[in-house]
Parts: sequence; C-alpha cells; structure tokens
Amino acid sequence: MVSDMTKGGILSALLKFSLPTLLSVACQQLYNIADTMIAGNFVSPLAISAIGASYPITMIFLAVATGGSVGASVVVARLFGSKDYTFMKTAVNTTITAFLAVSALLTAVGIILSQPMLTLLGTPGNIFTDSDIYLKIYILGLPFLFLYNACNGIFTALGDSRTPLIFLIGSSVANIILDLLFVTTFAMGIDGVAWATFIAQGAASVLSLVTLSKRLKKIESGKPQLMSIDALKQISRISIPSILQSSFVSVGNLFIQGIINGYGSSVMGGYASAVKLNTFALTCFTTMSNSVSSFVAQNMGAGQHDRVKKGIKYGLIICFLISLPFALLFVIFGGELVNLFSSEADAQIIETGRTFLLTVAPFYLLICLKIGIDGGLRGCGIMKPFMISTWLDLVLRVAFAFILSPVFGSNGIWFSWPVGWVLSVTLDIFFYRWYFLEGNAFNKI
Repeated sequence: MVSDMTKGGILSALLKFSLPTLLSVACQQLYNIADTMIAGNFVSPLAISAIGASYPITMIFLAVATGGSVGASVVVARLFGSKDYTFMKTAVNTTITAFLAVSALLTAVGIILSQPMLTLLGTPGNIFTDSDIYLKIYILGLPFLFLYNACNGIFTALGDSRTPLIFLIGSSVANIILDLLFVTTFAMGIDGVAWATFIAQGAASVLSLVTLSKRLKKIESGKPQLMSIDALKQISRISIPSILQSSFVSVGNLFIQGIINGYGSSVMGGYASAVKLNTFALTCFTTMSNSVSSFVAQNMGAGQHDRVKKGIKYGLIICFLISLPFALLFVIFGGELVNLFSSEADAQIIETGRTFLLTVAPFYLLICLKIGIDGGLRGCGIMKPFMISTWLDLVLRVAFAFILSPVFGSNGIWFSWPVGWVLSVTLDIFFYRWYFLEGNAFNKI
C-alpha cells in the first residue's frame, strides 16, 4: 500500500512505515544466519569458515545493490512527495534498467575474478574449493539480488514497507526449507546452501517486480519513459556516494579478512559466526536509517522542513531503543550464540566469536547515532558529509587492525571497530548541528 508520509503524526507515520521494514530485514538476516547454522551443523565447522572467507567479497556486491537502491529510493520518494508521478515512474523504469545492466556486468566480472580474490585474501587451502563454489553460485544470483533491492527501495520510497516484508517472509521460509532439503536429504554440502539462497532470492525478486508494476499502474500519470538520462543523473548523485560509502567499508573488510585468515580456520570460523550476529544488528540500524531517508525525502519534496527535523530525532530514538537488546544479548550470551552455529565448534571458535561481540556490542549506541544522522543527510541529498565520516571510520579501522593485531593478536583486530566508530560519530555530531539544528540542509535542495 502506497503511503504519504508528509501528513499526519510524525512518530506514528515513522513507526508504521519502519516496523514492517525492520521485520523484513530481521527475516533476511535470520535466514542468512540459518544458512551458516545449517552449514556448520549439517556439513562441518569448516563450512562456516568457507562461507566466512567469501563473506567480505559478497558484501561488496551487496554494497553496490543496496547503495544503488538508496539513491533510487530517495529520488522516487522526493518525486512522490511533490506529486510528479510521471517522472517518478520514469525514475522507476530507469532504476530497473540500470540495475539489471550493472548486475549483468558484475556477474561476468565476478565469475572471472572469484578465485583470484580468494587467493589475495589468503584463503586457507582446506576451505578454498568450498569457498570458491559458494562464491560463484552467489555471483550467479546477482541479477536477482539487484532486482530485489531495486524493487524494495522503490516500495519504501512509496511508503509501502509491508509488501517487502511479505516477500521476505516467504523467501526466508523457502530458503530454510531448501537449505535443509539440499543439505540433509540430497547431501549437496555447501553447494546446497548456496543454491537454496539462489532459488529463494530469485523467486522473491521476480514476484516483487510483478507486484511493483501492478502497483504503479494504479497511480494516474502521463506516459513515462523507459530510460531517462536526467533521472539517471539524479539517482546517480545519491547512489554513487552511497555505493562508494558501502563499498569502501566492504573493501576495508577485505583487508581485515586478510589479517584474520592468517590466524587459521578456527579464528576464521569464530569471526564468521560472530560477524553474522553483528551484521544482523547493524543491518537493523541501517534499515532504520533508510526509513528516515525515505521519510525525510518525501517531506523535503513537500517542503515540510519541520517534519524533517522531528523525523530525524524520532528515528534516532527508535534506533537507540533497537540497539539496547542487541547490545545486552551479545555481551551476556555472546559465546552461547556463537556455539549455536556448530555443535562441533572448538573452544577457539567460541572464544573468538565471544570476544568479538563483547568488544563491539557496547558501542552500538554510538554507531546508531552515526547511522541515523547519515539517513537524514541522505534523505536531503547531502552526500559529502557522511562520505567523509565513513572514510574516517574505514581508514582508522583498517589502520588500527594492522597496528594492534601484532601486539594483541586477533583481539587487536576487534579493537579497531570501536576506535573508528568513536571518531567518526564525533564528526557526524558536528554535521547534525550544522545541517539540521542550524537549518543549512534546507538551502541545499
């Protein structure tokens, strides 16, 4: 259902929109975690390491898809807020066309570079083949990944967060059933885990596109173009910085993964399990930030500047409340949660994962502050500030991982996370004061 967030109560509008979105991402992350649990419990503990070795590479592709969808979402939401429905549909068509073209290119490049990338990361020989197989199947599904993210971004821009939730619930259930079928019944090993995700994601993306097309036809407008250079420029102005921001983080994670790989498969397995849990939390925070972006973009398009400022504040409060249970759960039960990923996990795997979560989880309130402010800036089309703070976070995290690991071992790598977060959020607070408290954001569009 299309929803206009430029009217009515601000908190109620934001909650009504964001809660289904948060449930959607929770389902998505849960079936990602289920993939790893099924691999660890029904294949072997080494399967967790194999998936973990390819994880930072898959995150680069995901960064391009999600970053692009953010740009499309902001532009479509702004056009929807200003009631320019014809050009809004043109922007939607342009998004779908561009996403499919980019995904086809990345699929070809990814297949060719799969083994060289794993080699550069120093992937141990005992998991290299499984990592390569998992990564290549994932890459084959990139067109589905991009198509789904494009549709999801457009749904959220129209104020519809329920439809993506329905598709994600269906996709998640199908993915887990296929995981169990392929791994336990057909004994397909790590291949089965990858193919289950491929099939479930493919079905969800196609159904999303069909539903989106029907939804847009109900909105009266002139005849839209299939592709527009002007629309592409507007989308790219937001998408490219968002893609670069996410990609920089993912590239930084590649360097960090390279350091982790040097500590052997047990440390890799512990990190792979714990980082899935950490990603679950961070993705929920980012999803809340994206909801703020859509709310802000619609209200910027309608010239409702007071609603923009209040929407950002409410978004930060909601994000803080979401972060508290994650932080408490990971600090108190981190080792037990890591142990769920494999019944045969050794003591080093569990201790590695527990230490990682104990190090990063207490700082979730800070990262929420950064991510929430970034969402407001992005919704206003102001991209440079959060690019700067993200660059700072990335550079410091990678630098401190290299500096501290020789002194503290693998624990030194985990220390680099909060260091980067503390310094980058300090910069974001300055941006918040300048653009929103002093009103400079409203002179930019």
